[in-house]
Amino acid sequence: MHDVLDELYKRWRDGEAVGVGTVVATFSSAPRAPGAAMLVTEDGTAVGSVSGGCVEGAVYELAQQVVADRAPVLQRYGVSDDDAFAVGLTCGGIIDIYVERVDRETLPELGDVVDSVHRGEPVAVVTVIEHEDPERRGRHMIVWPDRTAGTLGTDRIDDAVADDARGLLANGRTGTLHYGLEGERRGEGMSVFVNSFEPQPRMLVFGAIDFAAAMARMGAYLGYQVTVCDARPVFATASRFPEADDVVVDWPHRYLKAEAEAGRIDRRTVIAVLTHDPKFDVPLLEVALRLDVGYIGAMGSRRTHEDRLTRLREAGLTEDELSRLASPIGLDLGARTPEETAVSIAAEIIAMRWGGGGQRLTELSGRIHG
Repeated sequence: MHDVLDELYKRWRDGEAVGVGTVVATFSSAPRAPGAAMLVTEDGTAVGSVSGGCVEGAVYELAQQVVADRAPVLQRYGVSDDDAFAVGLTCGGIIDIYVERVDRETLPELGDVVDSVHRGEPVAVVTVIEHEDPERRGRHMIVWPDRTAGTLGTDRIDDAVADDARGLLANGRTGTLHYGLEGERRGEGMSVFVNSFEPQPRMLVFGAIDFAAAMARMGAYLGYQVTVCDARPVFATASRFPEADDVVVDWPHRYLKAEAEAGRIDRRTVIAVLTHDPKFDVPLLEVALRLDVGYIGAMGSRRTHEDRLTRLREAGLTEDELSRLASPIGLDLGARTPEETAVSIAAEIIAMRWGGGGQRLTELSGRIHG
């Protein structure tokens, strides 16, 4: 949707009704990811793509029909359908495409969404794409980190979906969520599509060791764009870190400083320093602890931690800056293996992001999702 948003807004602002087809789910080797969109305007112009050319013709006709009928449609295209080859999806994939009419009446909050996107403010558009009640289909709710607009039907539905949508938004993820008809998380009958307008957050893992490999897998699983960085080329190789998006050979502090100066570090960025070697981690932490990021953790024993703090104080860091350091890294889960340690680090990152205490839920009362 990002690539067609400005064109959609221009038509919406001029009072035009536009047919919008959006990929909401993919299976196997489908050519476009969820969120890819195509517009069909009143003058017959097609903007964007939902399949790289495979099913555009069918979606084009369906969009025109939806604009005329004012009834949204969720349509599946793929080799499992009798008419798959008729629409041209011969690549072996399956895609679900939701087609709706967008105008000032159906999506009055579009202007607010566009304003947020242009300001760099995270925002998600949530749409009911399946429900047994036709009146519920096509409803929208706009979700920001601190507020919502619109309703999907009831407070219970809105609360449940807003919580889950914020989880996707925080990770820059777009996707379909499933609920019971009244928002029950274990139920069936209602599906909503969360279109997130926020890039993936970054996880920077410093130190090309076995713990870093486990951390890269965990970071990718949680939705981060993962970079592993180490100054030693013999260890920092793509083959050792297949789950990482990037493997960089550079001195950690030099790489982090360059990324920050280039504007590629933000408040959602998490930094895991796994080197536990003063010549690497002290210069790196001098840079990291002065950045506005979401999490900074450093591996090492308590003795290593105390030595590290001494060195950082000598380098001029303040107590406020040092207080941002999670060291020893992770929560006390009794972890032993690299994989278990990665889980404990991820648990600390999640707890710090959402304000969790890391306690057992069975020993607490009140809402599970704060």
